[in-house]
Amino acid sequence: MRVGFLLWTAGNLYVFWRAWSLPLFAPRRRRWLLAAVALLLWGSFLASRGLEGVLPGWVVRPIALVGADWLAVIFWAAAGLLLVDVITLFGFALRRWVPALRGAAFALAGAFAVIGVVQAVRPPVVREYEVRLAGLPRDADGLVVVGISDLHLGTLIGERWLAARVRQVEGLHPDAIVVLGDVLEGDTPSESGLLPLLRAFHAPLGVWAVNGNHEHYGRPGGGGGRLEQAGLRVLVNQWAEVRPGLVFAGVEDLTRHGRGRTTVADPIGTAVAGRPAGEATILLSHSPLQTERAARDGVGLMLAAHTHGGQIWPFGYFTAMNYPLMGGRYEVGGMTVIVCRGTGTWGPRMRLFRPSEILRITLRSGT
Repeated sequence: MRVGFLLWTAGNLYVFWRAWSLPLFAPRRRRWLLAAVALLLWGSFLASRGLEGVLPGWVVRPIALVGADWLAVIFWAAAGLLLVDVITLFGFALRRWVPALRGAAFALAGAFAVIGVVQAVRPPVVREYEVRLAGLPRDADGLVVVGISDLHLGTLIGERWLAARVRQVEGLHPDAIVVLGDVLEGDTPSESGLLPLLRAFHAPLGVWAVNGNHEHYGRPGGGGGRLEQAGLRVLVNQWAEVRPGLVFAGVEDLTRHGRGRTTVADPIGTAVAGRPAGEATILLSHSPLQTERAARDGVGLMLAAHTHGGQIWPFGYFTAMNYPLMGGRYEVGGMTVIVCRGTGTWGPRMRLFRPSEILRITLRSGT
């Protein structure tokens, strides 16, 4: 936490130090205004954390929104300005071009911010897939599974947004709905009030869910019980027959397995053990990990999320180092894997080149 605070402060100081050098802020009054804006933006993220639960949500929400989005803007601006400093040897070379290049770095960061906000507030795109499953009965051919993930309900994403997603999912006419984890942001006390709103999701074959990493934040036992109170069927290292010939299996967050924190040694093996032989199996997992393991156990389709597709360029390149399956459709050992890029957002309320999405999967019978 202390390291993060120091990096945040250093980034702000660097960006505003470079802004101070621009001709636009040469007049003294403008410099005083710049200093005031710098202080407010630097403190907005910290203030929102301290004010949550103290002031009404309508007061805290805009402060938190500015603070969260400023995280991304600071990164883009600092990266661009650092590149300019390297090219110009920190202002000692190409002196004539230094102000213009620094101005361009700020302009590019601003453009990224506008695009990111617009992409984040737009309704999620619907990704259509058809998946043929061995063992799926002929009378189940054409079943529609709608998947959502990474809602991150909390201070920045609330009731109105969720109500719009309920209407959007209803319009896709799902036979079953799957929620692939990170339903709640996990760091604010007020978010529990949003859980009852999840009861608005309905489908003939049920609304199923698995826990994500955010379901564990601040709750040692995980958030499965809370999600079940909201009407979701949470699968924790277990399977359920959704209808004759079709099984849903779900695992706890596999990122915790890599740290030795899962409740069982082999979550996937435990989740699919004892299921009816020959029936089509869909595995729900928050993290797109251990795909080869799932394929060896006869899973026909694995649905996962967690990566957000990178959400904000260029962070996807770093995410891909740990999660090679970043988003979209893959084939692993004869098993189809579909990774949802996330329906909501985490951190900055922005998405740059990685739009939010909802999955609509049509199941086909046969081999």
